[in-house]
Amino acid sequence: MQEFITTMGIVLKAEPMGEYDRRVVLLTKDRGKISAFARGARRQGNRLSASTDLFAFGEFKLYPGKNSYTITDAAISNYFEGFRDQFTEAMYGMYFLEVMDYQTRENNDEKEMLKLLYQSLRAILHDAYDNRLVRVIFEIKTMALMGEFNWMQDESKYQPGTLYAVDYILRQRVEELFKFSVKEEILTEMSAICKEEKALRWQHGFKSEEMLAIID
Repeated sequence: MQEFITTMGIVLKAEPMGEYDRRVVLLTKDRGKISAFARGARRQGNRLSASTDLFAFGEFKLYPGKNSYTITDAAISNYFEGFRDQFTEAMYGMYFLEVMDYQTRENNDEKEMLKLLYQSLRAILHDAYDNRLVRVIFEIKTMALMGEFNWMQDESKYQPGTLYAVDYILRQRVEELFKFSVKEEILTEMSAICKEEKALRWQHGFKSEEMLAIID
């Protein structure tokens, strides 16, 4: 008898398959990034339709196949509905999804990456946060979790506030990241650091990042 598994995750990608099915990529708490099929999810009124939309976060019930999983049920706790009518924020959200799809792997321990993605999406939709700062925090912490952030602090090149902010991001737990603000000149320096580090570490182009360059 087939054994089902239940895991917490978020939909990173979704695409049509066949006439009525949908293939999704999930970032999960305990199985890393996985591919899964949702049979009939594109039929009107299907119970898996909304559960397999981009950004859907919750518990997914799956059974494993040879090369992928099949979703049989889902209990979604956050659809991130704010992205449906906020274009700029949606582009940030899409960028975060693309980065996670690029960085994460199947069967890896991706709990921290999943937490970072979830908290970053929440922060983007929160009016109190500057979207540009949320992005910088997300990028620095992603590189740090991947062991790719090897920035050498040059005290002669950057303001003390910049050095402190970057160090705070590197040291803090994901749950504590989005609890500060910075002056414009500090954010400018932090953005420049991210740009330099990404050019060295991420040999990949993100479609949503191109859009952000236009609208941000």
